[in-house]
Amino acid sequence: MKKKNNNLPKISIITVVLNGDKTINKCIKSVIAQSYPSHKIEHIVIDGGSSDKTISIIKKHQNKISYWQSKKDKGLYDGMNIGLKKCTGEIIGILNSDDFFNNNALKIVSKYFTKYKIDFLFGSVKKSRVYHNYFPERLWYTFNIYPSHSVGFFIKKSAQKKIGNYNIKFKYSADRDLIYRIIKKQNMKGLSTKKNEVLGTFNLGGLSSKLSFMEKTLEEIKIRLSNKQNIVQILSVLIIFLIYYFFKSLQIKKNR
Repeated sequence: MKKKNNNLPKISIITVVLNGDKTINKCIKSVIAQSYPSHKIEHIVIDGGSSDKTISIIKKHQNKISYWQSKKDKGLYDGMNIGLKKCTGEIIGILNSDDFFNNNALKIVSKYFTKYKIDFLFGSVKKSRVYHNYFPERLWYTFNIYPSHSVGFFIKKSAQKKIGNYNIKFKYSADRDLIYRIIKKQNMKGLSTKKNEVLGTFNLGGLSSKLSFMEKTLEEIKIRLSNKQNIVQILSVLIIFLIYYFFKSLQIKKNR
């Protein structure tokens, strides 16, 4: 049994947090409670200089955390990049401080990377309902092609090194830029788990939920421009977004 466990891939989990004392305890416990062998899990916690009780909660679990630090950084994605430098696992996942894994999450992740020759994986994620699958063919016009970055996304360390860090000039959507580069620029191979293989729960009150429609749209257009997407396609996407926004505004007014 020990020999079998030793053949399993080591999985690194990065958690970035700032003043997350309401949720960080549940987040850390969900990593500790994994049915996957503990010596094959590396949990890295990057705190951006919390002023609430976050640090005391991290310290309470520090014997189960592989590495943690508390320093001011340049935001969420800078924290992820700091975490990436510390990873020693063969597979890397992101777990935001207000999200948590189901107990068998890493066991499912390991199964896919061991059985298939893939660079990345999108696991099913519970939000208001279960979201699953991913649709790379839709990427030319929408970034809503995958269930979730935090909780659901895992990537081989070798693939992450090839694609590079999160681009921190994108304050809200650097994860979408990373996914664009993985699929369009590097043509890496990925899979999604089955619908019932839910990796965990994603908090709907995160950073992206606080953006206005136009803020979100403008950053997505910037990502496409940065990655040199065809300008005709970009203009088409912008028109689609504006039409959608127009009809959505009309619907809101009608329902008042």
